Amino acid sequence: MRAVDNAVGVKIPKNARIIRNLLMGAQFQHDHLVHFYHLHALDWVDIVSALKADPKKAAALSDNVSNAKVGGAAYFKQVQQRLQTFVDSGQLGPFANAYWGHSAYKLPPEANLMASAHYIEALRLQSKSARMHAVFGGKNPHPQSLVVGGVTCVKDLSPDRIAEFLYLTKETQEFIKNVYIPDLLAVASFYKDWGAIGGTTNFMAWGEFPQNDEEPESLYMPRGVIKNRDVGKVMMADQDKVTEDVTRAWYEDGPALHPYEGETKPVQEDPKYRPGDGKYSWFKAPRYDGEPCEVGPLARVLVAYGKGHKDIKPVVDSVLKQLGVPVTALFSTLGRTAARGIETIAIGDQVQNWTMDLIENLKNGDTSTYEPYEMPDSAMGVGLNDVPRGSLSHYLHIEDGKIRNYQYVVPSTWNLGPRDAKGKLGPVEEALIGTPVADPKQPLEVLRTVHSFDPCVACGVHVIDPDSNQVYKVKAI
Repeated sequence: MRAVDNAVGVKIPKNARIIRNLLMGAQFQHDHLVHFYHLHALDWVDIVSALKADPKKAAALSDNVSNAKVGGAAYFKQVQQRLQTFVDSGQLGPFANAYWGHSAYKLPPEANLMASAHYIEALRLQSKSARMHAVFGGKNPHPQSLVVGGVTCVKDLSPDRIAEFLYLTKETQEFIKNVYIPDLLAVASFYKDWGAIGGTTNFMAWGEFPQNDEEPESLYMPRGVIKNRDVGKVMMADQDKVTEDVTRAWYEDGPALHPYEGETKPVQEDPKYRPGDGKYSWFKAPRYDGEPCEVGPLARVLVAYGKGHKDIKPVVDSVLKQLGVPVTALFSTLGRTAARGIETIAIGDQVQNWTMDLIENLKNGDTSTYEPYEMPDSAMGVGLNDVPRGSLSHYLHIEDGKIRNYQYVVPSTWNLGPRDAKGKLGPVEEALIGTPVADPKQPLEVLRTVHSFDPCVACGVHVIDPDSNQVYKVKAI
C-alpha cells in the first residue's frame, strides 16, 4: 500500500494513518508475545526439568518476579501434571524435537515450571490479541481493510468497535508488562554470558508509525543506520543506498542492483549446493552502502536509543541496570531478545494513545478514511516501513499504467542473506561466528541466536513451477 501510495502521490487521511498505525501496533504486540513464548523461550527453558520443580517454590518465585493473574501452588501443580501427561504419553506435541536436559540450560526447575505455565497463558492471550487485527482489519494475519489511499473500515469506527479494540490492547499490554517483561528479565538473569555472544556490526531501520504526513521526521520508531556499533553516531537511512548482490545465490550472475532495477532470474542449472562454486542460498544479499546490516527489534531500539528516544532510552537504561550488564551487551543474542520486549512496552502504550487520538478526531467530526487517486501512466514508488521482524521495503515501477517491475526486500533477506562478492558475511552468518557449542549433535546454542532473529524463509523466497503454477514440496533430510 505504501509503495503504491507513494507512486500515485496520494496523501491518506489522518484517520487512515491512525488506523494503519493501530493495525501495525497490534501486530507488534501479538507477534512479539508469540515469538518470545512460543518460538524462542524453549531455547532457554527446559520443559522436562519443570517436572522436578516444587510447585510451592514455583508459586513463590512467580509472586516475586511477576504480577500474573493466575498462580499459587495448586495452579503450578496442575500445570506440572499437564506436562507430565504429555511426557507419559510419549507425545510431547509442541514440546517435541527439543534438546531437553541439554547442559546449556541454566534455569532451576521452579523457573522452568513458571515459564512453562506462562507459555500456556500466552497461548490463551495471543488468540485474543489476534482479534485486534480483526476489529479494523477484518482478519488476522492478513488484514482486508488496507487499500491505496487509506483504509476501508469506516463502518467499523463505531463506539462499540473502538471500545473492543481498546479493551483488547489494554489486556494485552497488561500481560506484556506484568508477565512477559518480568519473565524476560528473570530468564535473562541466568544467561548474562549471552550478552557477549551472537552480535553483529551494522544496523539499519526504516522506522515505523508516522505521526503525520512528514516522513521520516514524524516516525515514532525512527529511521537510521548505525555502523561499527557506533550508537552515538546514528545516520539517516537512505533507500538509494540499498543494493542486492546475487554472487552467492542461485540466480544468474550480474552486478549488485538497486531494487528498482532488481532482477529475479534463477540459475538454469540444477540449483543445489556444489562445493567450490560459491552459491549456497536462494536469498539475495542486501547491502546498505556496501555493508550488511542487521534489521529488526535490536536495530530499531539501537537507533532509537542513539537518538535519545524519550520512551525507549529510559527502558533500555533500566533493563541494563536491572541485569547489571554494560551497554555493549546490547550487541548480542541477549540484547536482541531484550530489545524485542523493550519496544513492545513502548509501542503497546502508544497504541492506546493512538486509539484515543482516533476517538478525539471522530468527536471533532472527521470521519474520512480514504482519499481518491488517479493511476498515472508511469511512476515509481517505494514503501518503507518496519514490521515486527525488521525493515521491509517494496519497490514499484509503473509503465503504461501497468507494473513493469516489482521488488521487495524483506527482513529475513537482510538478516539471512549470504556473503556478497566481497566475501562479507550476512548478519546471521556473522552472529554465529564464535558461538560455543557444547554438543555438535544438539546445537542448542546455534538455535538461540538464529531464533533471536525470528527468521522467516518463506517471507524471502517463494518457489513455484512456472509451467504448472504448482508450489513444490521440499523435504530437508
